[in-house]
Amino acid sequence: MLSIEVGEALDAIDAARTTLAKLDLTALTVMELLEIAARCEKDARHDDVIRHDLSHELHQRDVSELGGAAHRVLADWLRITPAEAKRRARVTEPLAPRMSLTGEPMAPHQPGTAAAWRDGGLDREHVRVIQRFLAELPFDVPVPVREKAEGVLAEHALLLRPDQLGRLANRLALHINPDGEFSDQDRARKRSFVLGRQQSDGMSEARWWLTPECRAYLEPLLAKYGAPGMCNPADQTAITDGDPAPAQVETDTRTVGQRHNDALMAVLRATLGNPKLGQHKGLPVTVIVSTTLQELQDKVGNGVTGGGTVVPITDVIRMARHSYHYLTLFDGVTGRTLWLGRTKRIASADQRIVLHAKDRGCTAPGCSVPGYNAQVHHAAKDWSDGGSTNIDDLGFACPPDNQLVETGGWRTRKLSNGDTEWIPPPHLPLLGGTNTYHHPERLLPKDDEKD
Repeated sequence: MLSIEVGEALDAIDAARTTLAKLDLTALTVMELLEIAARCEKDARHDDVIRHDLSHELHQRDVSELGGAAHRVLADWLRITPAEAKRRARVTEPLAPRMSLTGEPMAPHQPGTAAAWRDGGLDREHVRVIQRFLAELPFDVPVPVREKAEGVLAEHALLLRPDQLGRLANRLALHINPDGEFSDQDRARKRSFVLGRQQSDGMSEARWWLTPECRAYLEPLLAKYGAPGMCNPADQTAITDGDPAPAQVETDTRTVGQRHNDALMAVLRATLGNPKLGQHKGLPVTVIVSTTLQELQDKVGNGVTGGGTVVPITDVIRMARHSYHYLTLFDGVTGRTLWLGRTKRIASADQRIVLHAKDRGCTAPGCSVPGYNAQVHHAAKDWSDGGSTNIDDLGFACPPDNQLVETGGWRTRKLSNGDTEWIPPPHLPLLGGTNTYHHPERLLPKDDEKD
């Protein structure tokens, strides 16, 4: 329970905001509007400080009894993304006061930014600019130089917009490292490949920062398979070996970027299913696509991969021409799949394939983890309690959500339609239910499917 003092303070804030919301803004002058806007902006920044401090403090506590890591607990409690919960704690860590091993108070890692932030002078974008500047400095920049640069930027942040502060930070970085010299360690920490979410047209954007070694491996592949006339999906028989005919080169109208996309696709397609890749969760490292028999026959609709990617049926058919892929078919009217029973605790490869078609991903409400990254969960009754490993009793669950059942007090059960229902502990004000994320077609049923 909240202390009386804290409760009264929050009540006063709520009452003040209610009063402000009723203001007749049309009766105010321009200067009055600007003055109120400035006050409200500063108040919002103070709110950000408190919210970030709460997130940081929560990450220092043991929240295992609430059923998960701190960022997931906070995300569920506030209905924010786990990434945002993590970000708040990460941003606040260098701005929070510290304690020495002997218990003596110490200044924050970024004292200038911390002081301006806590005084309401900076918003999150100001802090982001400063922290990104410090993170991108070479490792060998001396600590005194870092500290002085942090203080300078924090001081100027009180006078500049975030975009202006960003330009100043770039100039300061060039001054500190005028020759642009970076070590192998500097380059290694910058490496990244981020595959963005699939857009409504099916396309996906990726951001890639390559190490020199990774680029060296990629160059000959693109030179070979991304050359004009190679791996062209417009050809009746795409050339993946040898040299293309002169006519194929001359009629190739693809851009360089399109040729590189097709080259990567050809290399990945040839690699998947190779026994040397081993296995992932009991299955070969390959593509698993689920679709209905009706859609496959009509050549209309989409398949869904074990990673959650929506693939047009025309692409599914083209992919099926190549080996080492699994295609799971089930009835599009009843949704019926094979019944597979097992007397062992671990689900078989066949059962996992059926779950890719049935669940597509984690069954916990709102969870977007796809089947490739999910575990097989005894949804009806846990194996340790006498449950069976039959396909009717199984469901997908990501590792964190699976742990909620193991140690967090959550329960799951199978509904009559085969969906997995998640039930939170009675002492936590959290919502349970089923997950519709992986089955958007159920949200907008066709006219002939409505009751």
